[in-house]
Amino acid sequence: MTVNTELQDTINDMVDDTRGILAADESAPTIAKRFKSINVESSEENRRFYRSMLMTTPGLGKYISGVILFEETLTQSTDEGATIPEAAWSQKIVPGIKVDKGKGPLAGAPGDMITYGLDGLAERLAGYKVQGARFAKWREVYPISAQNPTQLGLTANAEMLARYAAVCQQSGIVPIVEPEVLMDGHHDIERASRVIESVLQEVFYALHRHHVILEQMILKPSMVTPGSESSKASPEQVAEYTLRVFNRTVPAAVPSINFLSGGQSPEEATENLNAINQLANHAPWQLSISYGRALQQPVLQAWAGDNANKAAGQDALLKRARLNSLARQGEYSPSLE
Repeated sequence: MTVNTELQDTINDMVDDTRGILAADESAPTIAKRFKSINVESSEENRRFYRSMLMTTPGLGKYISGVILFEETLTQSTDEGATIPEAAWSQKIVPGIKVDKGKGPLAGAPGDMITYGLDGLAERLAGYKVQGARFAKWREVYPISAQNPTQLGLTANAEMLARYAAVCQQSGIVPIVEPEVLMDGHHDIERASRVIESVLQEVFYALHRHHVILEQMILKPSMVTPGSESSKASPEQVAEYTLRVFNRTVPAAVPSINFLSGGQSPEEATENLNAINQLANHAPWQLSISYGRALQQPVLQAWAGDNANKAAGQDALLKRARLNSLARQGEYSPSLE
């Protein structure tokens, strides 16, 4: 392996045994939807204040090692005048950037999706790097239905993730590879397990083809859970199925698996992570988080669009980050809620 010290320094700053990643990279339509739920207009100033509030939370760096930002946020500043990436790094939280351009239907595979944004990626990464970003994130989405994902869907999505990851590493940017298998549907945990195993097999085959250095990337996958319309699984079941799939498919060279929350409630996401870490014993990877909604939902409710509630919003974020840090170590208990 050729060691790129720039990439390795970023991995060293982001991967440890207590902290996780905050996903604050909601696109314009998604943040508008989040704000609408608390009757707040998605103006540029409201977005700036909200994301600045997240990044200036006192003590957040104790539990969070990286933050995924939306393009707009790289250029915005806190009330104190620092850019938001600078505010993050002042707490040793590594700033990163979402680089995909959203998804659409995959031609030739009805029901499957594909993500856009490879054109001009190297040039964009060079600009983001100047603005302080040290890692990137790209998400491919896999719906589960009777016929999806198809083999074409599996192959095409894996190819996009691998091409993106290779460009990132060539640019001195650590790639977060996110194959999200959606929870939507009536499928049971067995079906989810088979799909996620197939997805990850294809992803790592493509990463190998494109010479992506596994030691200098982070995987952001779904946990193995039943569909949202199916009966729930216990945290112990989620842990058992998840670890079985990851032991079969994820090479030991990958330094960290940072799960997405994917529609789980904040409490569920923490409880499932805790069960995974309790069962993992001597897993070769760190098992952590890259949660968006599962960290931010309580923050939005506490803030409620009133800037006088800034401290309450920050307290809500710090609490969830701390509880997930405990879950990282298998030491969380629902009584701490």
